[in-house]
This record gives sequence, C-alpha cells and structure tokens, in this order.
Amino acid sequence: MEFIPYALPMIGKEEIAEVVDTLESGWLTTGKKTKDFETQFADYIGAEFALAVNSATAGLHLALEALGVGPGDKVITTVHTFTATAEVIRYLGADPVFVDIEGDSFNIDVDEVESAIEAHENVKVIIPVHYAGQAANIDRLMGIAKKHGIKILEDAAHALPATHNSKKVGTMGDITVFSFYANKTITTGEGGMIVTNNAEYRDRMSCMRLHGISRDVFDRFTSKKPSWHYNVVAPGYKYNLTDIASSIGMHQLKKADILKARREAIAQAYNEGFAGLPLKTPYLVNPEDVHSWHLYVVQLDLDSLTISRDRFIELMAESGIGTSVHYIPLHRHPYWKENYKLDARCFPKSEYAYNRIVSLPNYPKMSDEQVERVIKTVRSILVENMKGG
Repeated sequence: MEFIPYALPMIGKEEIAEVVDTLESGWLTTGKKTKDFETQFADYIGAEFALAVNSATAGLHLALEALGVGPGDKVITTVHTFTATAEVIRYLGADPVFVDIEGDSFNIDVDEVESAIEAHENVKVIIPVHYAGQAANIDRLMGIAKKHGIKILEDAAHALPATHNSKKVGTMGDITVFSFYANKTITTGEGGMIVTNNAEYRDRMSCMRLHGISRDVFDRFTSKKPSWHYNVVAPGYKYNLTDIASSIGMHQLKKADILKARREAIAQAYNEGFAGLPLKTPYLVNPEDVHSWHLYVVQLDLDSLTISRDRFIELMAESGIGTSVHYIPLHRHPYWKENYKLDARCFPKSEYAYNRIVSLPNYPKMSDEQVERVIKTVRSILVENMKGG
C-alpha cells in the first residue's frame, strides 16, 4: 500500500531549470537572483523592504536584534509554537513571557497579552504566531502595543499568503518573518524572508545578516573594479540566502496563490468528508480573510472515543498515512519548563488542545485519490472506535 506522507514539496521544471542556470553561471552564493527574489517578494506582499535569510529562525533573530532587544528585556509570545519562536529571544539574553492561546483559532490570546504587559516590566516586543496560516488578531495587538510603546514582530512562518481584516500579513507589524522550510506554503528547502516598511530596521538587519559588514559585499568577488575593502561595524551573523535557494524561491513565489488554492481545496474536501464525526475541523475566525492552510488541524472528541489521540496517530500510520502534531507546547519541554517554571495549569487551552490535535496531510502534490483515502481512513478509524459503537 502506498504511504501518504504528512508533507511533500511541489517542485516543478521551472525551479529545476533555474537552479541549473545558477549552477552554470558560476555564482552560487547570494547575488543577483537573491536580490531579484527579495524585490519580487516585497512586491507580492506590498512591503517596502524584503531581506532573504537562510531560515525563518535567523530572520526572527535579526528582527529582535534590530528592534533593540537585549539582556533584561522581556518578549511576549505563546507557548503553542515551535521552539524557534522563543529560542531567538534567549539568543539575545532576553527572556520570554509565555501566554496561552485562544480556544478556537489556537492563535495568541490577546487578553492575556495585555495582562502580561501589565504584570511585567521591560516588555519590548510581542511575537504573535499566525497558527496554521490563519492570522492572529494583529489589529488588537497593534492597538495594545502602541499604547504601551511596544513593537510587534510577526512570526508568519505559516502565513503565506494570509490576510487579517483584508490586510496582508507582512504589512501590519513592525517586522514580519516568513519561512521557506521544505513543508511550508512555498519552499526554498531551507530559508526565509524578513519584510518591513522601516528603513532603519532594514539597514540594521542587512548589516547583521552578513557578519556586521557595513556595505553590500555580495558582488566583491566578481566586480571588475577593486572592491576588496569593507568595514565590520558589529559582531554580526552568517544568515544570507544563496542564489541556488533563491532560484527555487522565485518560481515558488509565482505559484504561491495556486499552491494556496490547492491546499484550500483539500481543506474544504476534509471539512465536508469529516461531517458527523467526533472531531472538530479548523475554526475560521473570519471566513472573508485569506487562510494559507499551511496546516489542517483537527481536534478529536475524546469524550466520544475509546482511543487516545496518540493511538489515533498510530492507527493512521498503520493504514499508511503520515500525520503530525502542532505543537508539543513549550511548557512541556524540559528547557522551557524548568528554566521558566512553567506549569501546564497556567496554559489550560494549549494543554487541552495538545491532547486532542492532529495535523493531517495537506499539500498541493496530493492527488484527489489520496485526499479521499485520508478521509475514508479517518472515518473508518473514528467510527470503529466510538463509544457505544
């Protein structure tokens, strides 16, 4: 039986041809194609500036540094995310302040954000995570941030393309970071993009992206004029994206809306196919907004089932279908739990969700037959394991 993996990228002939062209050009690292990719991405989002980086984690790190975060500062974020969202805060010697999620969208609970600001000194930045590709309530967060003089850094790893109240994610907060990891809505294998409308932030991140060098030196090895001299003005990082990766990204970006439409169609098929089952399909805060559908996450109704979430995952795997869980909340991981004295009772909505959620395959390369097989398998497992069934 064919195994349906949890995720697969969709790479076409255009991406392959562009990579070959880059390899044959003799220029492999950051250069013209990366600059072109940045320009195209900024235009697509509607932002002033875009900076390509080798991961979204790198982008979040650069963004926090540009926003002036350092030792003694606090940054508010959610426990219901991948560790990268929080670990970049520690890179700079600052401390995260964790809050719970909403009980429906799994996005950051804005009410708890406001309470956290009032309870802690030196809160400098809020990092909302646009969970699964549905935007968090940025309008409310920006109002709170403005009142308290705090910056907004959007973790948009899931959210290309997505909107909040008809505004594109990437045009609202102070800085936004997207991910191009292999399973994301568009991919470069590894990689990410930072967008901002603030030239000062752009300049600082551009400098720190490549060793703290004060000018663009990407072309110094190919320039026909002497261009060997440069100045290091800060202890920067090595976070640039290569032209090889950008060659993939340029063509993925052209397909972004098409890839999103396919994910959305699969999500709609799931919504219809799971009707009447003991589970909840993803909650839409505003059906008029664009949801990228990076993840399709269901919540099992454990009160109606004789099996746990973990057993459901095992039965899916035995049936030849990959799944995942997004996420094991940070309050369950030893580093965060022990160092920040995190108690699951402080995050009841994340804890409740964690025990019930399963991410099902939802990627453009899936065939209609594979989608139907996932639906039939989910139905079969749940019907066979219903209480009183």
